[in-house]
Amino acid sequence: MTEVSSQERDYLPGMGKHYLLPLYEVVHLVSGLAGVHDEMVTSAGLRSGQRVLDVGCGTGNLLRATGKRHRDVELFGVDPDLKMLARAERKLRRAGLRAKLDKGFAQELAFPDASFDVVFSSLMLHHLDTPSKDEMLAEVRRVLRPGGVLVLADAVFHDHGPTKDHLRDNVGDAVPKRIAAAGLTTEPTRMRKLRMFGTVGIEVAKVH
Repeated sequence: MTEVSSQERDYLPGMGKHYLLPLYEVVHLVSGLAGVHDEMVTSAGLRSGQRVLDVGCGTGNLLRATGKRHRDVELFGVDPDLKMLARAERKLRRAGLRAKLDKGFAQELAFPDASFDVVFSSLMLHHLDTPSKDEMLAEVRRVLRPGGVLVLADAVFHDHGPTKDHLRDNVGDAVPKRIAAAGLTTEPTRMRKLRMFGTVGIEVAKVH
């Protein structure tokens, strides 16, 4: 069984509005995000016994994909939405997987320093305002062990497209630059076009 704990803070829901939560799985299926998650898991280079954290785990799709391919890793997930976490708990249980799920926030991860070998984050970064993005990446750097890996996927926008600051942060090579500024060594961005909602950039970065 998974474990769920709680804390309080404002946040933007995964689908933008709470009432859109029932569409979350439909969007996952029709957009091609499963392929992005498979590539993220491959890119992480997971090994037996490693500890894996998914920041903004939503309904647990990435955790499930990870656990199915690597039954011998420890799975952890953090998300601010208890309804999302409840769905994740049921989904992982049905898949025969065990994970520890916490209500929490990317900007203040409730884990000790150097706790994880791999940190995932999928399509969550663009939900954060500019200061929160930097806080999240600083927290990721803190909880990663030496040699640890961040695998982050997020939407990539074109110049002159977004009108909001938190979306303009994802124009061009802004995301890998932000990750590097947090103290991680980045690899070239891997672009993947979704069947819906444009292009996703997959960033792989390491702690040295």
